[in-house]
Amino acid sequence: MSKKCIVHIPFLIGGGQQPSGSQIRPMKIIQAFKNIGYDVDVVSGYAAERKEKIKMIRKNIKDGVKYDFLYAENYTEPTLLTESHHLPTHPFLDFSFFKCCKDHGIKIGLFYRDVYWRFDIYKESVGTFKTAVATTFFKYDLKKYNEFLNILYFSDRNMYHYLPFKFQGKIDELPPGIDTSVNKEQDAKPIDENGKINIFYVGGIGELYNMELLFEAVNKTEEVFLTVCCREGEWNTWKTKYEKYLNDRITIVHKSGDDLKPYMENADLLSLFFEPIEYRKFCVGVKMYEYMTYKRPLLSTKGTSMGTTVEKYDIGYNINYSLDELVDLFNKLKNNKSLLNEKINKIEEVFDDHTWEARARKVAKDLS
Repeated sequence: MSKKCIVHIPFLIGGGQQPSGSQIRPMKIIQAFKNIGYDVDVVSGYAAERKEKIKMIRKNIKDGVKYDFLYAENYTEPTLLTESHHLPTHPFLDFSFFKCCKDHGIKIGLFYRDVYWRFDIYKESVGTFKTAVATTFFKYDLKKYNEFLNILYFSDRNMYHYLPFKFQGKIDELPPGIDTSVNKEQDAKPIDENGKINIFYVGGIGELYNMELLFEAVNKTEEVFLTVCCREGEWNTWKTKYEKYLNDRITIVHKSGDDLKPYMENADLLSLFFEPIEYRKFCVGVKMYEYMTYKRPLLSTKGTSMGTTVEKYDIGYNINYSLDELVDLFNKLKNNKSLLNEKINKIEEVFDDHTWEARARKVAKDLS
């Protein structure tokens, strides 16, 4: 008899457009559960769709079907406000389902995505009234988590300390993972010993992604090239901040999907070098592990969660947010690019421990 589990995602995933980070994660871990041998019943979508799937699972439980565990992820909005109109029209749907699972001995682990709502930038984004409403419902989620969850997961456990409650169960980390299906070529491409440094970054460039120091360091250092890939609209919004640093060694592109592959493969460094604002102390983006898929060394900032990981596993260069240190690193690597191949070897050593399948196996073990 095949192993079975439940995945609960209170929002729409896989809608056909380019998925966001909040959609990528559940899609990847659902596939990972399947890859390690689970038959996965997924509760996702808007409330009407979730209601039908919950009804089916309740019937299965009543008929004696055994589920090993329930893995859930919350959304960037409170559970009760994830409808397109953001009104709590199904207040009992999801948590009564959690109660049903708990009553039948099914352990529940939930990944808590973000604490953006605990920062002033959230109020600046949505306004005072919406913040007050959302905060009430976010706190309601936390109350229910204490009632039903066995484990509360975070990308970085430091995030837990920003939440206004004391969780009665277990706190643990479950960062994103490496998707081994993306890069079929498992052998790392060696670094080209040509005396030039190619840096690639893909992602946001807004307020939470300040990369001004990176642009300045590249501008000041000959034979160092930077390619930044971001959404065109976002670049148009923020380009005045960076235009003064642009030269023939800094390129801005707007690509996605398979078009990113050659940029990743040909990079000497993949950048996570951001200003270490407080949010960065616990923020672990999917992008870090997408980078690791291509087995290229990472460039990160001390005082950030991702930087701590880079340093812990020695998979790149984690330095202070300093122009001088960054320029010194570039000059050091230009003169001895073999150092980069040492970092690639480190990535290969830890690669299998950080796949989505490894994350799925951890959840299955934790909740067994």
